Amino acid sequence: MEFTLGQVAAILQGKVEGDENQKVSRLDKIQEGKQGGISFLANEKYTPFIYDTEATAVIVSNNFTPTKTLKTNLIRVEDAYTGFTKLLEAYSMFMKSSLVGVEEPCYIDPSSKVGEQIYRGAFSYIGKNCTIGDSVKIQSHVHIGDRVQIGDNTIIHAGAKICADSIIGSNCEIHPGAVIGADGFGFAPQEDGTYKAIPQIGNVILEDNVSVGANSTIDCATMGSTVIKKGAKIDNLVQIAHNVIIGENTVIASQTGISGSTVIGKNCVIAGKAGIVGHLKIADNTTIGANTGISKNISKSGTTLFGYIGMDMKNFLKSYSIFKNLEAMEDRIRELEKKQ
Repeated sequence: MEFTLGQVAAILQGKVEGDENQKVSRLDKIQEGKQGGISFLANEKYTPFIYDTEATAVIVSNNFTPTKTLKTNLIRVEDAYTGFTKLLEAYSMFMKSSLVGVEEPCYIDPSSKVGEQIYRGAFSYIGKNCTIGDSVKIQSHVHIGDRVQIGDNTIIHAGAKICADSIIGSNCEIHPGAVIGADGFGFAPQEDGTYKAIPQIGNVILEDNVSVGANSTIDCATMGSTVIKKGAKIDNLVQIAHNVIIGENTVIASQTGISGSTVIGKNCVIAGKAGIVGHLKIADNTTIGANTGISKNISKSGTTLFGYIGMDMKNFLKSYSIFKNLEAMEDRIRELEKKQ
């Protein structure tokens, strides 16, 4: 796939400095750029590379001023990082949209309906009474259970599992190995010390523009729905339990675990390895730091929490400044005790 620099500039709403008829077919790091590739410069640490790169073109911000002669063409945009991101998105969407058709062997139940321009990879399975929208891409070894609904332009990567009754919106992306709609972790303790499984009869709803990372799991509700609202982004290896609700445009990093029936607001940021206990409410715009444990409701919007047991960040840092000096303080106390 080749584009002229003029075509790239049109996509980015930028301006070419150089030969707009030269062609690029590859995205390169600036330090590794070769002819036919296009790079970008957004971090000033990498400025020296722009004078030596062999890339055909480099995307730069409008305020970039070279101090030496350049061997490459420039595409000037308002913000180079945003521009390159937009180019990556366009490239990715083009590659994904080019997949159309049905590979064999694969299976779809006769009762299910699929839209136009879809792709079904080899060994994929679609169960009974499913509804699949237009331009959906279902890659190899994907399992889609009975009565699943999938909106237009959604991509389901290899090996993902969409369990029965799940509802997936439009423009979603489910990455390899993710499991949507498996049974929630529900067991009732018995008098003899054993546990009896509680049937999980609810489902999972992913609204539009949701991304679910590789090997992440979102459990179905015990009753009702586990809901991931529009625009939410979930990293790899995240566990979301039954009846959880994740608000709009909330982002959740890897290895986070969210226990059942917790409601997380919109525009929250949850860093890696955070742990949140069940039946809590987390306010909008909350930031939860890495390895932070949350054991109580967060009612104030815009709160930032950090620490094994989540607490106000300023209070935690004050406490930690004392904690790290405890050994020296203990020595001083022992010396004082000896003098008594």
